[in-house]
Amino acid sequence: MNLSINNLNKTYRNSTKAIDNLNLNIDKGMFGLLGPNGAGKSSLMRTIATLQQPDSGNIQFQDINVLKDEMRLRQVLGYLPQSFGVYQKVSANHLLDYFAILKGISSKKDRNKIVQHVLELTNLYDVRKKHVSGYSGGMKQRFGIAQLLLNNPQLIIVDEPTAGLDPEERNRFLNVLREVGSENTVIFSTHIVEDVKELCTDMAIMNQGRILQKIKPSEATKAIENKIWITSINKQHLETMSEKYSVLSSNYNEDNTLNIRIYADKKPTIQFESAIPNLEDVYFIALKNSNQ
Repeated sequence: MNLSINNLNKTYRNSTKAIDNLNLNIDKGMFGLLGPNGAGKSSLMRTIATLQQPDSGNIQFQDINVLKDEMRLRQVLGYLPQSFGVYQKVSANHLLDYFAILKGISSKKDRNKIVQHVLELTNLYDVRKKHVSGYSGGMKQRFGIAQLLLNNPQLIIVDEPTAGLDPEERNRFLNVLREVGSENTVIFSTHIVEDVKELCTDMAIMNQGRILQKIKPSEATKAIENKIWITSINKQHLETMSEKYSVLSSNYNEDNTLNIRIYADKKPTIQFESAIPNLEDVYFIALKNSNQ
């Protein structure tokens, strides 16, 4: 295993248990950590990135004991937090050069080479002389990927990177992440199911500080084949249906009725039709089971 997390626990001073005896093994490639806001994903990401210490447990990345050798881990780590600030009135070119110095690249020639490479990879080369503070949200996120790549990291952590991006910028960002994901161990934390479906070869669902399920997205829906059912109802019947069945999701039709998707081992009534399961169904089933 590239990254191994064992019996990890973290409780904050306000008694919030953010990580609850968590165990997880992650191989090379794009790994999706999927969960709702408040599930503990960011706490886990910050702990792996050595920004906070857990109460107990251990983390091993390749031959590095992460909790005992923080500096060694940081030398091979690329981290993009949920939100980050940039210096005002500084161009992308100059800021990346500065970050490269901080990451120990002393040769000006080497810095020029790596900065040009990451700008081209993230499609920011043409705007390299513009101030990063004036970039759009998607451009700033791509700049975030550029800066984390400066030290050629083996472990990359990106925390909720597409939140707030419009569809076009989200697609650009995901395309950049695809390019860097094949050669590294990349942990992609998100609450957006579609991001995991599009990017990741392996995934885990997290809630209340625990891993609920670890499975490959390509295999996740096979376990619930012939167990997802759909029907259309009047919206005033939703509460009754929710009490009677395991309703996973609902969406409005043009006539203001609701299409509902439920999880059941067999066809509930004649009004239901079988539906093709999707990753969102898997996600909602895991969350429902964790709250029971």
